Amino acid sequence: MSDPSLAFSTIGGFTALLALLSLLPLANSTHWLIRLWDFPRLQLTTTGLALLAASAWWLSPDAPTTWLLVTVQLLCCAWQLWWIFPYTPLAQRTVQRYSRKRDEKRVEEHLRILTVNVFEHNRNAVELVRMINRERPDIIVAVETDDWWEQQLTDIEDDLPHVVRVPQNNLYGMMVYSVWPLENISVENLIQENVPSVHADVQMPDGQVVHLHCVHPAPPSPTENNKSKARDRELLRVAESAAKQTGPVIVTGDLNDVAWSPTTREFLRTSGLFDPRMGRGFFNTFHAKLPVLRWPLDHLFHSEHFMLVKMRRLSKFGSDHFPLLAELALKREKNNSA
Repeated sequence: MSDPSLAFSTIGGFTALLALLSLLPLANSTHWLIRLWDFPRLQLTTTGLALLAASAWWLSPDAPTTWLLVTVQLLCCAWQLWWIFPYTPLAQRTVQRYSRKRDEKRVEEHLRILTVNVFEHNRNAVELVRMINRERPDIIVAVETDDWWEQQLTDIEDDLPHVVRVPQNNLYGMMVYSVWPLENISVENLIQENVPSVHADVQMPDGQVVHLHCVHPAPPSPTENNKSKARDRELLRVAESAAKQTGPVIVTGDLNDVAWSPTTREFLRTSGLFDPRMGRGFFNTFHAKLPVLRWPLDHLFHSEHFMLVKMRRLSKFGSDHFPLLAELALKREKNNSA
């Protein structure tokens, strides 16, 4: 920009907007317009860095106003980074990586879990079935499944014969497929009618029981709930239930919340579960069709009974979500260890 005043007003305006959007989530409000800004913290960090570069290029280093803008930009970047840093490779890993050479005698079973939001109106089931046949998961949690998706996925039942079917035509259907038997199955509308969650005990071949919770709460949005109260309450209900259970626990699904939000942090504190993404990466699963607007909406949390073998975001297949594949190694109980 050749006009210094135009450069200052443009950069200053974007800096003020960045500061406002950074501060909005601090408001004691559950309205979707406020909670929305928990999501794009990576994008806001990038915006802050771009503004810092623009200030260095176009603004005078001798002007006190330049340093005021730079200070605000730095504070905004630091604030956003504070939230997302635990999910960068520079942060501490809270879940131990499984090593065949070191841990083979400590492990009883491996579980490959595929969590996928199919996007109810997506009709590319063939590609998803191919992916399932290629990746061979032991458990599949598929959400936004309607009657059409139930029919399209019947072929995978030859390999995953234990099924919980809750097809719905309201974006909150859920299907759970398992290689191993599922017992004590419970389908519950924890907070809202027609927004189900599935809870079951997975009977492992060695006799171990894994408590599985599959969730997909409604998000705060102008088309769903104006406030995040229902989502937050459902997640905390699941967290409290997980905290009371003994033995291995897994919670997975599309939480309609990002990994670094205050609600998810409270979920982890309350449940005592771990997030294997910490120290490993964001694993942004949404939005598959808009690369600029991506954040981690699909999650898998687990108890201390597991180590992480691997975790991958799979390729897109027509949904607005990428599938998330996690392979966990179930540790032996100490009194049964070899």
